[in-house]
Amino acid sequence: MADSSLLADASTRLETALMYVAISEDAIARLQYPKASVSVSIPLRRDNGSLEIFRGYRVRYDDTRGPAKGGVRYHPNVSLDEMESLAFWMTFKCALLNLPYGGAKGGITLNPKALSKHELERLSRSYIDTIADFIGPDADILAPDMYTNATVMGWMMDQYSIIQRRITPGVVTGKPISMGGSQGRETATATGAFHVINTLLPKFDQPPHRTTVAIQGFGNVGAMLAQLLSQVGYCVVAISDSQGSIYASQGLDIPSIRRYKMASKALQAVYCESSVCNIVEHEVISNADLLKLDVDVLIPAALEKQITVDNAHSIQAKYIFEVANGPTTSAADKVLEKKGIFVFPDILVNAGGVTVSYFEWVQNRSGLYWTSEEVNQRLKERITLETEKTWAMADEFDVSMRTASYIHALQRIGEAMDAMGTRDFYSSHD
Repeated sequence: MADSSLLADASTRLETALMYVAISEDAIARLQYPKASVSVSIPLRRDNGSLEIFRGYRVRYDDTRGPAKGGVRYHPNVSLDEMESLAFWMTFKCALLNLPYGGAKGGITLNPKALSKHELERLSRSYIDTIADFIGPDADILAPDMYTNATVMGWMMDQYSIIQRRITPGVVTGKPISMGGSQGRETATATGAFHVINTLLPKFDQPPHRTTVAIQGFGNVGAMLAQLLSQVGYCVVAISDSQGSIYASQGLDIPSIRRYKMASKALQAVYCESSVCNIVEHEVISNADLLKLDVDVLIPAALEKQITVDNAHSIQAKYIFEVANGPTTSAADKVLEKKGIFVFPDILVNAGGVTVSYFEWVQNRSGLYWTSEEVNQRLKERITLETEKTWAMADEFDVSMRTASYIHALQRIGEAMDAMGTRDFYSSHD
């Protein structure tokens, strides 16, 4: 596999799954490296008149099963290595959910909080100017990711349409609904994770009212998932954002905390009644300490590589549901498995977002738009079906859910690649 650190770590999961899949050498060779990568310089005229150059990337890992699909993130740590790793995961995520897509990812290396809204718009449009020949509704479809949102996607779709001189909503998903976005897209990742959790925990006789949960990350996805879980009886005892974590053994009032944070940008354990919010008893802890809490369920919903070989021994949760991309390293996986901790992988747990992105793309191409009820029902059916199939495969091969997920995805990718011809096909004399 490729020798970049993140991608090499991601690829070790593939190597384990290959032991259980009858896949051709040709398919294995194709999956070793991204199909195409672009690195671009993006000029931005700042509000004060100065010119600044930013680095941007777009990686198309594989498009055997259909157009590549993947988000665009704005973050100081964005690099080509990271984009290749995320595009790799997207390839398998789309295959796992049986979506007619390959995998892609893109981003710009910057601190988005340091730019004005006008600067963010100019930068987003410039990014599309530089990669316009690389993307398209039948080639590579963009979506929101870290520090990008519906507004940014709207700018990108509009800029691509200007370049093409026609309206092209299908080039981007996660757009504002008024510009062709889908109902349910904004909450899709959290909703999908909620359905995965509700499908799997009953298999362990773990009902909501007897289940404590800690969630690392209280952004759009983590906060929405916390609310969904608390609404059905799960006891969410800890949450965190980039500034730190709060913990209350009796459970947190998630709706009140969400309202307080939206109003104040601060994370506090509060109880709100109307517009009055009162701080309730809680403990302030570090993000590192949150990962080590004695809870039933741990949900990493922040950044990559949060659970490593250095802290895996301290994890006490029984079940880990990966909502973030790549929060657990392959070395940590081995430690967690020895401890008997069940890890449910990111390519399954957070696949709700790309699933509803697919629904949006279908709606854009057909011109027929669905209600939020229709979207949510289709999402529940698809993600529950593939979760059950993956669970059955883990049982059949006696492997972890992560390995089973890659086996399931590899079978579909391998079939598509082998359909184009293999060494055995071309060397046959029949």
